[in-house]
Order: sequence, then structure tokens, then C-alpha cells
Amino acid sequence: MTENQNTGHEQRQVRLSKLKALEAKGINAYPQIYRPTATATSLAEKYAELQNDTQTQDVVSVAGRVRAIRNSGMFIDIYDSTGKIQIYTSKENSSVELLEMLDYLDVGDIIGVEGYVKRTKRGELSVSSLKMTMLSKALLPLPEKYHGLTDTDTKYRQRYLDMIMNPETTTTLVKRSQIITAIRTLLLNEGLLEVETPLLHVIKGGATAKPFITHHNALDMDLFLRVAPELYLKRLIVGGMHGVFEIGRNFRNEGIDTRHNPEFTMMEIYRQYNDYTDMMTLFEKIVETAAMAVNGTTTVEIDGKTIDLKGPYPRKTMAELVLEHTGVDFMAIETDEEARSACEKLGVSVDERMDWGHCLSTVFEEKCEHHLVQPTHVIDHPKSISPLTKEHRDNPRLVERFETFINTWEMCNAYSELTNPIDQRERFEEQVKEREAGDDEADMMDEDFVTALEHGMPPTGGLGVGIDRLIMILTSNLSIRDIIAFPTMRKK
Repeated sequence: MTENQNTGHEQRQVRLSKLKALEAKGINAYPQIYRPTATATSLAEKYAELQNDTQTQDVVSVAGRVRAIRNSGMFIDIYDSTGKIQIYTSKENSSVELLEMLDYLDVGDIIGVEGYVKRTKRGELSVSSLKMTMLSKALLPLPEKYHGLTDTDTKYRQRYLDMIMNPETTTTLVKRSQIITAIRTLLLNEGLLEVETPLLHVIKGGATAKPFITHHNALDMDLFLRVAPELYLKRLIVGGMHGVFEIGRNFRNEGIDTRHNPEFTMMEIYRQYNDYTDMMTLFEKIVETAAMAVNGTTTVEIDGKTIDLKGPYPRKTMAELVLEHTGVDFMAIETDEEARSACEKLGVSVDERMDWGHCLSTVFEEKCEHHLVQPTHVIDHPKSISPLTKEHRDNPRLVERFETFINTWEMCNAYSELTNPIDQRERFEEQVKEREAGDDEADMMDEDFVTALEHGMPPTGGLGVGIDRLIMILTSNLSIRDIIAFPTMRKK
């Protein structure tokens, strides 16, 4: 047992003895209910004009976690969900029962206090206690006050401690909720319908990613946790819905780093009679709306950079950006062999299976992405890496697809959706070949989805947005673990 663990064990024993003493007095340290009538914020607003050294005759009930006990309990700081409330206890005016309660009080306990509102001589708004109620006796101590919770492993494994000790963590999680609410409200006002689609898929599809596999006992069959809801949402478009969106969890059995968590929040949107240019405009509106909702401005500071999120964003083709940053014009390259040779000259590793499109995409990832700090729509991707996207109306080697980059991060992926069932079958067959050649991230053949397309799907624009990364940008956080309440951790 380490020194800290030993200290914690000793403190727990002391607190247990206090709990037993309370129980011996017939006091329930974990009562069923308590109803505060005021919060820290409501008191601060209502009594903003209260003069120093003044006590009102207004009686309120407040509740919160004890964070500091000073002068043998004369001053107690409690925190509720809105901020700090100082409790004042006068030994001359307090009851015997209240003073006895102080003997059983520890930092970390949750208490309710009833008393008069006053402002002390030093100007601190306080509640002068008449009655104190134990609401939850804490058996374990909080981290040391002045150093806070700095161990990152503990921060993520015991998020509740992080929230107690670091108010900015709670602020970030509150902003997360506000961002999602703002986006949802915008899309509903746009006439889109929020829907839900399965998390358990018979066929892995909708994204190039490695899935998690589970087993259903009653059906005796393997199922995939969804990597994307795309193919189900498109079925709803085939069924006649004008526009749909879903905000929910996706699961990908891939690496963990500052921008990737095995389960993450994705939003996908599909709307009839739109193309990828409409989705660019919609994405800009989503970002601006979310930014204004939580920050009141479209300018953010992150990692020492100032980023302007106000649209419209520049639109540059993937090939244009590769030419700009490497000097190589892939649109002038005609064969796969020439493309692989160009990669090698640029120091980009390739293998013999890579065609022109995969080569262009790989060079873009290695040579261009890190330059895209300000919002940029990267448009017109190679056809061979985009199995669900409509062929470009001007160039058969490309598709009508874009990804938007902010702070060098890919934020969204969008298409003019492929609606030709014959073309879709051929694309799936190419993906199957890649899968059989060893690419376990390639899509599978989805016969039912092709059947849906054969019933007719109108021209449709689709947009997928990484909600977690957008929240990282809007809250100026560089790690996805800081904006997810409970990130995936290695088993301890």
C-alpha cells in the first residue's frame, strides 16, 4: 500500500466512525429527499445590492458539497451545480444540535443548510445557518485542495473527481450539451426529421473502418456494432422521407489517440434534391450556429491559433492542394504505375495494389492535411476511395465528395449520394475484392441496400459530422478525452 493509499485508508476509518456516531444518534446520513429553495447563482443575483455587514430576515435552504471548513466550522464553503455558497455559523446563536453536527462534518460531505441570507463585514454573501442536515456522508477524501486533480489517468477513470476539483471540466461538458442542442434545433428548423437506426448490423457498411463484432445467442449469429448509420438512413430517403438526421454513437475497432475514441458521436444528415454543394452550405451553418450558441462569436482560439469559423469556406480540390504543396499535378497522371512512381519520388510509401486514386489520397494525407488550419472544403475526391458517392459530373475519375478540415483535423465527410443501383453494385464488388485481398476495413456487399436503390432513390445530398471534434474546436480542447465524459481506458 502506497503512502497516499494508507492515508486514504486511515481517513476512511475516521469517517466511518463519524457515520456510526451519527447513526447512534438516530440521524440518517443518507436521507431520501431534501429540497433547496435557492442556489449560489440565484442568491448572488437576488442580493447583489445587499450591503456589507447586513443580515436579512429572508430564510432560504441551500445544499451542496463541502469544499472548505474554516475557523472550527464558523465558515463553511459548499458548492452546488452553479457555484460557491458560504455558510456562516455563530457559536453564540446556533443550537446545540447544529454545533454537534460540525463535529461530524468533513470536506467532501454533502449537506443542506437552512438560514438567513446575510453579507459579512468583508462583503461575502452567506447563509447564516439555523439548521444543518447531512445529505450524504463522504467516506473517502477529495484530492488535496491546492494541487487539485492533476493525474490524467485518474481524471479520465474517475471523471466525478475531475468534475468536483476542476470546474472547467463541468463547463466543457455543459457546452457539449449546448452545442448538440443548438445543432439539433437548427436541423429541426431546417425541416429535417430526427430518426434512430440500428446499432447492431448484420453487414458492416457505411464507412471504411474496422468494426467490433459481437454475437447474438438467440439467433446464433455474429453482428457488427455500427461503424456508420448511412445505409439505413438512405433507406428512409428511398421510403419517401424528405430529409433525416441522426446523432448517435458509432463504434470502430481502431487505435486510440487525442482525436480517436473507439466509440464516438457522429451526426449524419440526408436530404432529397440536394447535392454536395448544398451540404457545404449546411455544414457552414451548423458550425456558425454552434459557435454562436456556446461562445457568442465565430472566432475561436485553439493551440495558439486564431480560427475564423464564419462561412463561406474556401473550396479546393484534393488534386489542387497536392499540386500546391508538392508541385505534382495528379490530374496530368494517367496510369496507376505513374501515380505510384510519383508517390515514391515524394517519399510516400505505396504498394502495388494502390491505384491512381489511392495514391492521390495518400499524398494528400501526408503532404497537405497539416497545412489546413483555417476551415477549408477539400472537394472532388478520387472515385476508387469513395464507394458510396456519385460520379463527378465533369470527370469520371472523381466523385462529388468533400471533407472539411479545421485546425488540420477532418471535421466532416459529405457526398452527392450514389443513387444508381447498377453503379452501386459494381462499387460494392470492388470493395469485396479489396476485402478479400486483406483490407478488413473495406465494405461488404449489401444486397438489401442495392435492392432499395433499385426501387428508386431521388438525388440526395449527405453529410456526416464528427460531433466530438467539432466540440473540441469550440471548447479549445486538444484531446477527445477532455470532451467525452467517460472515454475508453485500458483495463486497470
